[in-house]
Amino acid sequence: MDSTRIIEILAYSIPSLITGGVAYFLFISYFKDQQNTRKWLLQKDTLPAILPLRLQAYERITLLMERINPSQMMVRINPLSNDKVDYQNLVIAQIDQEFEHNLSQQIYVSEECWSIIMTAKNATIQMIRLATQNDKVTDADSLRAYVVSDFIEKPTPSSAALSFIKNEVGQLW
Repeated sequence: MDSTRIIEILAYSIPSLITGGVAYFLFISYFKDQQNTRKWLLQKDTLPAILPLRLQAYERITLLMERINPSQMMVRINPLSNDKVDYQNLVIAQIDQEFEHNLSQQIYVSEECWSIIMTAKNATIQMIRLATQNDKVTDADSLRAYVVSDFIEKPTPSSAALSFIKNEVGQLW
C-alpha cells in the first residue's frame, strides 16, 4: 500500500468522522434538552398540586417552632410539682411530642430546613437542661423564671429556625 492510497483513505475518513462526531454531540444535546423540557413540564403540571401541601407543611413547622419556643412553653406548661427535674422532663417530653407530631412534614421541606428544625429542637432541649443545672434554679418556678428571663436577652433557637423558614417560603414563589 503506497502513501497516496493512505492519504486517499484519510481524505474520505476524516470528514466522515468529524461529521459523525458533530452529529453525535448534537443528538446528545437534543436529547438532554428534551429531557429537561419533560422535567419542566412535569414540574409545571404538579406544582399546583404540591405547592399547597408544601405551604401547609411550612405552616405546621412554623407552629412547631412557636410551640417549642422556651419563653412561650414555660408560660403554657404548668409544673406538676416543685421539683425542677420533673418539670424539665415534662417540658422536654412536650417538645418531643410536638416534634413527633410533625415528623411527616419533613418530606415537604428541604433537607437543610429539616436539619435546622432538628437543630433548633435539640438546642432548646439542651438549653433547658443547662438551665436546670444552674445553681440559681432551685425549683420548678425558678426554672420557669430563669428560662423566660434568659431567652428575653438572647435569640431563641426557634427564632433562628423561623427566619430560615420564612426565607425558604419566600423562595417558593
